[in-house]
Amino acid sequence: MRSASLSRLQGLFAVYKPPGLKWKHLRDTVELQLLKGLNAGKPPAPEQRVRFLLGAVEGSEEKELTLTATSVPSLTKHPLVCGPAFTHFKVGVGHRLDAQASGVLVLGVGRGCRLLTDMYNAHLTKDYTVRGLLGKATDDFCEDGRLVEKTTYDHVTREKLDRILAVIQGSHQKALVMYSNLDLKTQEAYEMAVRGLIRPMTKSPMLITGIRCLHFAPPEFLVEVQCMHETQKELRKLVHEIGLELKTTAVCSQVRRTRDGVFTLDSALLRTQWDLHSIQDAIQTATPWVAAELEKSLSPGLDTKQLPSPGWSWDSQVPSLERDARQ
Repeated sequence: MRSASLSRLQGLFAVYKPPGLKWKHLRDTVELQLLKGLNAGKPPAPEQRVRFLLGAVEGSEEKELTLTATSVPSLTKHPLVCGPAFTHFKVGVGHRLDAQASGVLVLGVGRGCRLLTDMYNAHLTKDYTVRGLLGKATDDFCEDGRLVEKTTYDHVTREKLDRILAVIQGSHQKALVMYSNLDLKTQEAYEMAVRGLIRPMTKSPMLITGIRCLHFAPPEFLVEVQCMHETQKELRKLVHEIGLELKTTAVCSQVRRTRDGVFTLDSALLRTQWDLHSIQDAIQTATPWVAAELEKSLSPGLDTKQLPSPGWSWDSQVPSLERDARQ
């Protein structure tokens, strides 16, 4: 029973991180729920051992004693004797979110933590919705930061904002080509551009592959950003820079990740779903998506046979997996 649970608990899944919750606390909460689920499973039947019990001889008038061979259960491995079977389970975190941000957070469990490194090396894009507020500036670019300046914003229009966003996207696309180290005159570069697979080959600053305004109702505006190698602080600073380009000021009131690679808000587990069975189902659903995306995005030099295929089974790994989970 427990081996079957472990065999379905190896891979990647996504949860929805609410604002105000630190990612470390979220990871610890998920690990605790997994341990509860694993330890709540039916324990294996206890081993039997032979014991010789002293008893009276049946039908004898005299008080004669005899030894009788009897099979009794061995309680040395009972949970009440040796404690819970699982006390630690490895849970890894993908692209992190700071305490103020919310949205999709990818986690890896068991040997699936190795895929987090592959996702990082694939330089997959992520989507955010960033909410801005015109008319003021703070020391940390957040709405609740220390107020530095207040300005007017009556002159700002949707057309001006769209024009600024187009300029930002164009400059970042040029930077993306530069960091990709590709010769745009080659057939390989052309095919990669058509498939949308141009990625930086090394560590780079935040690169924006797409940005557009979703809602504009001064003083508030909502921007959708598709990017890579970003931090949430850089996204808040981006709102500040947009305000400066519009000849005013702006602060960020919300950062929400809506997609991380193949994981979207629809596939992210809510807090009420952070339990063993929901996570197992999410891993099984995401496994073919992850395998297909990594095979498409990673460089040809990587041996994609090491990645989990849609029909790949973890059953052959159960003994070692159980050992890893117990450690």
